[in-house]
This record gives sequence, C-alpha cells and structure tokens, in this order.
Amino acid sequence: MPATTMIAMQIDAPHRPLRRVERPVPRPGPGEVLIAVSACGVCRTDLHVLDGEVPARYPIVPGHEIVGRVLEAGAGVSGFARGQRVGVPWLGHTCGHCAYCASGAENLCDTPQFTGATRDGGYATHVVADAHFCFALPDRFSDVEAAPLLCAGLIGWRALRLAGDGARIGLYGFGAAAHILAQVAVWQGREVFAFTRDGDTAGQAFARSLGCAWAGASTEPSPEPLDAALIFAPVGALVPLALKAVRKGGRVVCAGIHMSDIPAFPYADLWEERQILSVANLTREDGTSFFATAAQADLHIVTEIFALAEANTALARLRSGELVGAAVLLP
Repeated sequence: MPATTMIAMQIDAPHRPLRRVERPVPRPGPGEVLIAVSACGVCRTDLHVLDGEVPARYPIVPGHEIVGRVLEAGAGVSGFARGQRVGVPWLGHTCGHCAYCASGAENLCDTPQFTGATRDGGYATHVVADAHFCFALPDRFSDVEAAPLLCAGLIGWRALRLAGDGARIGLYGFGAAAHILAQVAVWQGREVFAFTRDGDTAGQAFARSLGCAWAGASTEPSPEPLDAALIFAPVGALVPLALKAVRKGGRVVCAGIHMSDIPAFPYADLWEERQILSVANLTREDGTSFFATAAQADLHIVTEIFALAEANTALARLRSGELVGAAVLLP
C-alpha cells in the first residue's frame, strides 16, 4: 500500500536549524511527477537558503540534487514510467514564454521556480517535481554517486563551458563541484590547477589524486598563466586573485549563486581583454549534454553519507570545510 505520510527536514526561517516534520504525501498536479527520494545531495546553495542569502520562501524543504523513482504522474505527463529513476536539479520550473525562455536562455527566466528554495526539495522521503525539469541519469552511477551530479556537476559543467576551450584552467575552491569538474577537464585533455584554502594540504593532495597538475593555496600565484579560472568558493576576494592568474584574454567565471562582495582592484588587472563572467542556474540542455559526458568520462564521485535526520550535521560539516567531496542524505 502506498505511503500516505512523508518525512522532511524543513527550514522554518533563515538562521534556524532544520526541523523534522511529517505531512501528507503530496499529489502531482498537471505536468508534475511524484518521486520517492532515494538520495539527495547537500549543496552550498542550501547553506545560502538557510542563511537567507538567496531568495526563498519559508518554510521550505531544501535540497536540489535529488535522485529518486517516479511513483505517480500528473495529467499531461509523458515519457516517464512508474519506477523510473530520475534526477531533479536546482531549476525547477520556467514560464516558457518570456524573452529569455523563447531565446533558449531559460536559466534567466523572468518567473522561475527553484527546487529547495521556492518549491519544496529533496531533504525528504517524497517530492513533487515538474516533469520537464527531470533528467534520466546514466546507469553507471549509483543513487548516491548521481546525487551530486545534479548541481555540483551541472553548474560546474555550465561554468566549464563558459570558460571556453582553454587548455589550462584553475579551480578555486576544491569542494563538491570542483572535484567533479577537475576529472571532466582532465578527461577532456586539459591541464588543471587546484586552489584551496590556505593550509588545506589534505584538499591539495585530494586534488592531485584526481589528476590535477598542481595544487596549492588560493593566495599563491599560479605557476603558469591560466586560460580560465573557475571560482566555486563564495569568496569575492578570490576574483582579483584569479584575474592576476589568467593570461591576456583569459576568463574568470564565478560559479556560485551567492558570493561575498568583490573588493576593488586595479584596472590593469582586468585590462588586456580579460573577462569576468557569472553563472546563473542551468538549462535543460546543460543537463542532457553533461550527463552524456558524465556517462563517458571516468568519474570517481567522492561522497560522505548522512541519514536524512542528520541534515543539520551535514550542513555544518559543509560550512566548516570538513567534507571531502560531497555530502549525500539518505531518507
């Protein structure tokens, strides 16, 4: 008999610990699917929701790196069978008709919804998702391995594409996203330089174990001029440092949804056609192209598993920088 009650870890208001709640299992509306959650990744964006640093509605169930199985489909849904494994990302719905959606830039939709921020997410046993924003996942990844791919992988992939075709890239902040993207970039034949917190020798060793050509502190100068630098840490002070590391015509891509203020820097550091870009959300095409690549690349997804009830602990470990790889919750 199908479950009638679900369990979730809910944020009641910013800066308050997540709270366990029970509620009736929701029913999918038109165009939606009801999913039994198998695993949900813990992302730094969840911390920004918890801290009130990104727009969200409260109370909210966070979590936007969701892997699960379809239990029920609403009216008008096709292409999803009961029991099929799917992934649910950060971008949870778009209007489909604004100028951005019409031009293929649905990541910039004027009236979007975001999983785990403006619609309930995957820190739960069940979730309802827009079927148009659910992805089929490569069979080679387990549920736990696939969960971080839904944001750390997807947003990192978009950032890597914005970085261009440069042969030498730097990754600033070597957490969940960078540990995936470093392997993708190495598989593509690029040379990867990893920049971590000062003194994080374990993180630097981890980066080298994944094929990075060099690893050191973010405050150190790059040993070679970079074609592009991708910043995953939410630290604005890294932008001037990354600008100094890229060559003439190089790019600095800020890959986070939230970042502390960027300090002033000399115009000379930007001159010679260097660029600063930001990444906003993702498109469905980012998803299909990334998962096609992930199915081919020899990716080793490093995770630490927590029970759903341990969500506050997982977030605290993420905040402190103690995690190696990605945290994943199991309901």
